[in-house]
Amino acid sequence: MEHVSIDLWAANLQPIVPDLQTWLNDLEVRVAQTVARGAHMLVLPEFACAQWLSFAPADMPVADTMGWLYECGIIALDAIAAMSAQYNVSILAGTIPFAAEPVNSLPAYYNRAWLLTPDGSRLSQDKLSLTPLEAQGAGGTTVNGEAINVFEWNGLRLAIIICLDTEFTDLWSQLGALDLDLIIIPAKTDMITGYNRVFGCARARAIELQTVVCVLGAVGVPFGEIATDSGVGGASVFLPCDVSVSLDGIHATFLPQTAAMLTDHVLAAADIPVGACRRLRNGHAEAEVCPALWDADHLVINDQGRVKQVL
Repeated sequence: MEHVSIDLWAANLQPIVPDLQTWLNDLEVRVAQTVARGAHMLVLPEFACAQWLSFAPADMPVADTMGWLYECGIIALDAIAAMSAQYNVSILAGTIPFAAEPVNSLPAYYNRAWLLTPDGSRLSQDKLSLTPLEAQGAGGTTVNGEAINVFEWNGLRLAIIICLDTEFTDLWSQLGALDLDLIIIPAKTDMITGYNRVFGCARARAIELQTVVCVLGAVGVPFGEIATDSGVGGASVFLPCDVSVSLDGIHATFLPQTAAMLTDHVLAAADIPVGACRRLRNGHAEAEVCPALWDADHLVINDQGRVKQVL
């Protein structure tokens, strides 16, 4: 495949939906629009499922939040899989809690991303590193994943990296050896600082790995105050910054979106040049630099500030 087209939906989590079927109906409208544009995939952000809390039981304990979302997710994933097959398009359904082994006899959940494809495949990736809120057990016990999954999708080598995982250099040094054609990052950032970290790192990773990196984040939070909610979303597709591919490394983007903007945008990224990036990465096209192929194992670090003085 030389080019791929992907829709990135920076979903607004604040509007109230009365039930899961209504949410699924709204998703199907987006799926139909994606198909009409000729795109190959629709991507939702991390915890897009949080909008389901609109119709959660009013007396549900906060500690049961993850478990309730997991139960709804089992139903939703079946419906989304049917949509994928019906419309012949792949759907990355953001992340949804998924049951893990109990921790200290308490239910525990992964923050799991799901990619559903028309042939019935359900490809998944667990978040590897937890935010402070996840680690503190907000809404229930969350556990981190321990593996990176590489998928074959439409002839491309694809990986899914979730939000905070974008920021860790050691992870990406390993990804750099995997010849990935496409990396998708569903995110949810609570402040502009988090948005800038995730999106800034995503842009750098596209340059480093000489590959396509798609990143998107949700807007707002469920039940948030529109005027004061600091949750920021957006969407971008980054490329290697090389004269043969892109002069600025930005294939498609829109500016950060706050809850106060009341936006619910889809970034339609058409004709992403995955083939040109592959040739660049594999030495079949002239590259200005090949950063992911360089390692520092041969270096000696001279740090006089850390030399212990003997008196």
